[in-house]
Amino acid sequence: MQDNSAWAQAGPTIGELYYRISQKGKTHGFPAGLCSSLGIGGHITGGAYGPMMRKYGLGADNVIDARIVDASGRILDRESMGEDLFWAIRGGGGASFGIILAWKVRLVPVPATVTVFTVPKTLEQGATKILYKWQQVADKIDEDLFIRVIIQVAAGAQKGEKTVQTLYNALFLGRSDRLLQVMQESFPELGLTRKDCIEMSWIQSVLYIAGYPSNTPPEVLLQGKSLFKNYFKAKSDFVKDPIPETGLEGLWKRLMEEDSPLMIFNPYGGMMSKISESEIPFPHRKGVIYKIQYVTIWNDDKPESAAKHIDWIRRLYNYMASYASMFPREAYVNYRDLDLGMNKNGTSFIQASSWGTKYFKDNFNRLVSVKTKVDPDNFFRHEQSIPTLPLMDERRGKSMIH
Repeated sequence: MQDNSAWAQAGPTIGELYYRISQKGKTHGFPAGLCSSLGIGGHITGGAYGPMMRKYGLGADNVIDARIVDASGRILDRESMGEDLFWAIRGGGGASFGIILAWKVRLVPVPATVTVFTVPKTLEQGATKILYKWQQVADKIDEDLFIRVIIQVAAGAQKGEKTVQTLYNALFLGRSDRLLQVMQESFPELGLTRKDCIEMSWIQSVLYIAGYPSNTPPEVLLQGKSLFKNYFKAKSDFVKDPIPETGLEGLWKRLMEEDSPLMIFNPYGGMMSKISESEIPFPHRKGVIYKIQYVTIWNDDKPESAAKHIDWIRRLYNYMASYASMFPREAYVNYRDLDLGMNKNGTSFIQASSWGTKYFKDNFNRLVSVKTKVDPDNFFRHEQSIPTLPLMDERRGKSMIH
C-alpha cells in the first residue's frame, strides 16, 4: 500500500479486495464492479466498470502489472510478457491469451465520507420525462457523481395492475451538502431532498450499491458468495443519443409483457470519455452517454421456460436497435452474448469479426495479431475467444496464382 498499489490474486472476489483495501485506511478505494461476488481474475479481463468509473475509469484502466501463465506454461509479468500482451489482457476478454494469476492494481483516493441515494419514480410519478432528462445530463454531470437507473416492473396502484418503476441509485464522492448543490444545478427534475441522502464510508457504499440491507457489516464481503441463484439471459447496448419519450414508452410496453425483466442504465462521461479508445482493448469511451444492461430471470429448468424468456429479450433487443450505437452496434464483453455469433470448430477470423468488432471495435484487429503471436496454436479458446490470423496454406496460395 506504500505506493498506493496492491497485488490481488485472481481467485478472490472483488468484494474481498474492497474489504482488504478498506482495512488499510478509509481514504483508498479501487474503481471496479458493483457486484461484489465477481472473481477478480475474469472481472478485470473484460474491463470492470463500476460506480467510480466516471472519476477514475475502469478497473482495467488501473492495472499496473499482472502475472499470467502463457500457452507454453511460463509465468510472465508485465516486463517478461511485453507491452502488447499486457495491453490485450486488460479488457480483451478472458481466456484467450492465458491464465491470469494476479493483478497489481493502482488504488485511488476516496473521501472519508461519501453519499448515496436511491430515489424511485413510477410511470405515474412522471418516470418517462425524468428519464428523458437524465439522458441529457447523466454523462455531463459532476464526475464525482454516478447515477445509474435500475428499471423494473412493479405492482401498480390498483390491485392486479402493473407499472414500470425507475430507481435512481447513486454514489457521490463527497458529502450531501455538495451533492444537493450539484443536483439542484444539473438535475432538479429528480427532486432529491436531504433526507434521501445517506452519508457513509466508501466500504459501506460498496455494500449499499451491491444491494445489501443497511447495517450489514463489511465482513460479509469475505464470504464471496453470490446473492444470485437462478437462470438468466443478459444482453447489452451502448447509447450515444438520448432515446425520445416515444421510444421509452414503447420500451415500457415491452417490459410489461415479461415476468421479471430488469434493465440498468449506467452513465458514462467524465474520465471514461477522456481515455482513448485504443488505450486498452475496451473501446466504449467518448460519445457514449450510457450503457444498457438487459436481463431476464427465471427459476424453473424447463426448456420451454428458457425459450420463452430468451425469445422475449431478443425481441426487446431488436426493438432497441434504432436507439443503440450503430456500425458496429457495440456490446460489453463481460456480458457474453452468444447471439452475436460464435466460433464453430476452431476459430475463423471472419466468423469472429461478427462479435469481435461489437465488443472491441478497431481494437479487435490488434487483439488478433497479439493472439497470433503469443498463442499461435490457439490453445486458449472458447465460443468467443480471440482467433489467430489464418495462415495461407501453400496449395491454396498456388491455386490462386494459377
